[in-house]
Amino acid sequence: MNSDGSPLVVGIGGTVRADSSSERALRLALAAAADAGARTQLFPGAALAAIPIYSPGSDEHSPEAAALVSAVRAADGLVVASPGYHGSLSGLVKNALDHLEDLNHDTPPYLTDRAVGCIVTASGWQACGTTLVSMRSIVHALRGWPAPLGVTINSSLPVFDSAGACVDDKVRGSLEILGQQVVRFARAFRAGVYAAETS
Repeated sequence: MNSDGSPLVVGIGGTVRADSSSERALRLALAAAADAGARTQLFPGAALAAIPIYSPGSDEHSPEAAALVSAVRAADGLVVASPGYHGSLSGLVKNALDHLEDLNHDTPPYLTDRAVGCIVTASGWQACGTTLVSMRSIVHALRGWPAPLGVTINSSLPVFDSAGACVDDKVRGSLEILGQQVVRFARAFRAGVYAAETS
């Protein structure tokens, strides 16, 4: 949390293809978080593609991986967006999340007390559902709190126009709610609301 009380929300996701549907959705959710008073930082597909494959136990960290870990370490909340590839997350996004193992020895470790908004885009509803379950499971493994709303987008339907604008009011509304939820939970965690309830 910044000195002025504004939380930092870090966005992670997209594909190596510029302006993919998952990256467009991620940008919309981050814009909603910014409108709710958050500072935001984006790691799109192009940035994730520069991160080497995670090597467990390695002490060597590329500048790209170090930048991601540093940003997440400072974050009050996250939004993660992945395409659904063969029923689960893309290797690109999963590799980025694997690098968060570097937060293992932080106090508190991993994503403790941080809300994580989950977004999935896939060419079909089945892959949307299975990928969202996988993403939530990964967030739980990292001790984060998946936001109550998980947004799934069937990219085989007309959702974004050629300029990247969302033409589906329900999808746009859901992404806005997701961004707002992450900010609201970030503020609550920092205020000790949930710590007081669960202690």
